[in-house]
Amino acid sequence: MKQFLIALCLLPALLCLAAGDDTPQERYVKKYSQMAVQEMIRSGVPASITLAQGMLESGNGLSKLATKGNNHFGIKCHKGWEGKSMRQDDDARNECFRVYPSVADSYKDHSDFLRYRDRYKFLFDLERTDYKGWAYGLKKAGYATDPNYPAKLIKYIEDYNLSRFDVLQKAEEVEVPLSPHRIEAPVVAMSNEEFHFPLTRELFSKNGVPFVYSLEGETYKSIAKYYHLFHREILGFNDLKKDQPLLPGTVVYLSFKKTHTQPGLDKYIVEEDGENFHAICQRFAVKEKSILKLNGWKKAPFLTEGDEIKLR
Repeated sequence: MKQFLIALCLLPALLCLAAGDDTPQERYVKKYSQMAVQEMIRSGVPASITLAQGMLESGNGLSKLATKGNNHFGIKCHKGWEGKSMRQDDDARNECFRVYPSVADSYKDHSDFLRYRDRYKFLFDLERTDYKGWAYGLKKAGYATDPNYPAKLIKYIEDYNLSRFDVLQKAEEVEVPLSPHRIEAPVVAMSNEEFHFPLTRELFSKNGVPFVYSLEGETYKSIAKYYHLFHREILGFNDLKKDQPLLPGTVVYLSFKKTHTQPGLDKYIVEEDGENFHAICQRFAVKEKSILKLNGWKKAPFLTEGDEIKLR
């Protein structure tokens, strides 16, 4: 009888414990963990970080921004946003936030927001399982103004064991793109067989396009002569209609640039107003004409912070 009474007394506590397993946090993880994993495979952003940010920024999917706007990451409109929006107080009154057709669109935009903005690209050089490095790196890059932002993300990850979602099967692992920095990095040409240019000076390639860094006193004409090219050819390779002064260290392509970038460098998100379209195309070794067509532009636009440029 005594044992029965003890068991009866413990029953409400056990029921409460069982009910406590079904928390808003756990419901969020259950509902969106697979979406976070798919985004990790597509973009390289750790699923644990995506989930922790989503939980924190959206109040576990229950905030007005999440329920009315499908915006789980508190991403504001910025100047380049052309989709729907809604107003809400945040760091300032009545700020503009993005509204998405679906939560999946919000997750994709969050991944792209990190992968294709220069200030966040260093994060992808970290191990994907280094959630602490990512958490502190996000704060360092200016994602949030809250000084406790990294600690909050880490607590979510550890309390709900979100790091388990960062581990992939081998077949999935090979699909995760390399760091943007690794993809974009110039490659030193080890022989002249690939590009058929003399290697009396160091030759590089980017996006499969050979180039040299200009030296003090060189001109496009002198580099063209050195590599047995016509002057007009080398100008065309570099999207130039006429000659211009050549500063030391300038990238000078020795062949036509590509029509698009490699996978993993799908777009570029402008960081500052007035960035130069020509310079961006030179940076990624892509033809201006091809990128204009890809984006539906007739001429090089004036770029503002947040503008997205499709690169493939």
